[in-house]
Amino acid sequence: AHEEPILVVGISEDDLVEYVGQYVGLRVADEVRIGGQPAPGRQVIDGISGATITAMVLNRSISESLRKVALARGLLVDDGESRRFEPPEPLWRMLWSERQWQIATLGVGLLSLLLILLFQDWLARHPTFLVRVRTAFLLFTLFFIGVYGYAQLSVVNVLTFVGSLLGGFQWESFLIDPMIFLLWSFVAVTMLLWGRGVYCGWLCPFGALQELLFRIGQHLGIKGWELPTVVHERLLALKYIVLLGLFGLSLQSLATAELFAEVEPFKTVFSLRFIRDWPFVVYAVMLLLIGLFLRKAFCRYLCPLGAALTFPSRFRIFDWLRRRKECGRPCQTCARECEVQAIRPTGEIVETECHYCLDCQVTYWNDRRCPPLVERRKKAEVKARLARRKPH
Repeated sequence: AHEEPILVVGISEDDLVEYVGQYVGLRVADEVRIGGQPAPGRQVIDGISGATITAMVLNRSISESLRKVALARGLLVDDGESRRFEPPEPLWRMLWSERQWQIATLGVGLLSLLLILLFQDWLARHPTFLVRVRTAFLLFTLFFIGVYGYAQLSVVNVLTFVGSLLGGFQWESFLIDPMIFLLWSFVAVTMLLWGRGVYCGWLCPFGALQELLFRIGQHLGIKGWELPTVVHERLLALKYIVLLGLFGLSLQSLATAELFAEVEPFKTVFSLRFIRDWPFVVYAVMLLLIGLFLRKAFCRYLCPLGAALTFPSRFRIFDWLRRRKECGRPCQTCARECEVQAIRPTGEIVETECHYCLDCQVTYWNDRRCPPLVERRKKAEVKARLARRKPH
């Protein structure tokens, strides 16, 4: 039996049967690995496309179970050959060792993002450079973290974590995927310092895909939509309703919750690359098409992971986003420009909905866009002109 999320919905039973069939005829005493080169005492089998780490977990479980049964029934004689297997190296440690360059690359990316956040005021004063930096990072998130690394975080991770706290926590369960573990560790820290927006605005591959597609659409002349504030604020509740529903299901059966967690199109887009049953593909494509007109629509209104991240974000230690007393009273510049409508007409930033794009901070420092700064600049220019006209 298994409850691996990728196998509950996404990998067919035929795929599993084909995978398990590779063990027929292998020697129990041999080491079995996913991929690589065969060697004396080592057998190599194929993994499951889109579920590499899951296949490694299955392989370790099957291999060790068969070996224990063979030893217990005397089918594997302890003549020295089986001593190569005292206990095997923990799978998580082997994976961390094998994926050192991926870990290093992700580490460099996360360190770069940390520097961006720490020096955000300086970057906001250089908007062209900030746009280039943000675009480059979104591309890194989409292609390295999402497409290559299969490291799209999911509400399933949250439900699994809560379930483990209630039913016996084990670090090994979370260390099994180095990139997922590092991302969650970074997100946990940044949520307390900057809030949910760091992940949703910079590190979510599906969010990056939506943002880049929206920009392409704008470049091609597609006109974006903005919902009326009253409609927007009502729709914000949807993702919390979805989250509560999934959490309630997980208390009864995590496997059932994982089925309904397909409200997230992440598995379809990144793990299975759109190669699955047509309803899932149509759903994912529909969300991306809507995102061409309504910026990051899924993130704003449906994403249960984003909803889950808002709760620890409420314990944010610092307030990094600068505001002026004129914001919202009467100035509405930032509220109109906010890409996810996270600034109320009264001027307050809704921190739980902010995606930390820093557009409002660019305006904050710009004396040609921020009305209070524009007024001060014009007064200074008038004063300078009058000073130049005075006779010496």
